[in-house]
Amino acid sequence: MRPVLDTVHDWALAGEPVAVATVVETKRSAPQPIGTKMAVNGSGEIVGAVSGGCVEGAVVEVGEQVLAGAAPELLRYGIANEEAWDVGLPCGGEIAVFVEAYRPDGALARFGQLARAGERVARVTVVGGDAGAELLVVDGEAPAGTLGDARLDAEAAMLAGEALWSEDRALHVIGDVTVFVDVAAPPPRLLIVGAVDFAAHLAAAAGLLGWRAYVIDPRARFATPERFPGAERVLAVWPQEAFAELAPIDAATAIAVLTHDPKLDDAALLAALASDAGYIGAMGSRSAQADRRERLLGAGVSEEQLRRIAAPIGLDLGARTAAETAVSIVGEIIALRSGRAGGRLLDAEGPVHVTIPA
Repeated sequence: MRPVLDTVHDWALAGEPVAVATVVETKRSAPQPIGTKMAVNGSGEIVGAVSGGCVEGAVVEVGEQVLAGAAPELLRYGIANEEAWDVGLPCGGEIAVFVEAYRPDGALARFGQLARAGERVARVTVVGGDAGAELLVVDGEAPAGTLGDARLDAEAAMLAGEALWSEDRALHVIGDVTVFVDVAAPPPRLLIVGAVDFAAHLAAAAGLLGWRAYVIDPRARFATPERFPGAERVLAVWPQEAFAELAPIDAATAIAVLTHDPKLDDAALLAALASDAGYIGAMGSRSAQADRRERLLGAGVSEEQLRRIAAPIGLDLGARTAAETAVSIVGEIIALRSGRAGGRLLDAEGPVHVTIPA
């Protein structure tokens, strides 16, 4: 999404008119996730894709019509449509694409600007009925814009506020109005407590996912950037100091405690439980977990708070090596973020894929 919006921004600065197409809904095996964007400018240049090649030609035609002054349009393609013979999806899925004109002073331009700045922002756009009205919701700020009705604005702002943290891009029907909620958010953060071998592999695994990893350990001899090339930063301070420096610790932040040292473990977990971290995991055997549990209860931690801690950390993959353990840990974080249990797809029911940030 961001590379497309960056190109669109550059085109607009050069004076080019631009139409932007966004995937707003998918069913079954659609090739691109919701929020994926494609754009065409007045010179006929194209950036991005909405289907991996299946319907791009048809979408570009509508984009050119929008550039010529046509109204924004919601398009649907898939095996259930008569158009499927010409522009259908060979994978058997279905997609809905919203095509609109890009305005340099509009909410989509501001949305792209805030996304580039690493802000958490949601944009609500009317895609059915009086298409094109938009509302922008930035974390910590009052909504900007209007969908044309105060009640509609209030409900849309509530949906956008929830999407800021779930990062769930989706169509919603409010009364007789269909809206699309789009989201941009900075990459998730993973705070790793313990400058141990597991931490190096976990930081590397996080980097492969596009997450930002931070390694924290007050033992300066071990907490060096050279030992953890996959980390964005290495902080040779106590966990509570690091968490304060990296604040706010929000719902998009995961904390993994790997030290096996009660002094560090307990300090990290007490600080983590006092935060809004979306995931808290702690390494250790079941007997070590039992001992830790008693120490934390003695420190005033409640049973409800203890249930926030994933301990032992990770999915039950039978991991043997530090690298396999890292996969187990990031797998558990992904499953939690997606609302999944983390079992085998073979044994699961329902959709294989969840909404993936575009």
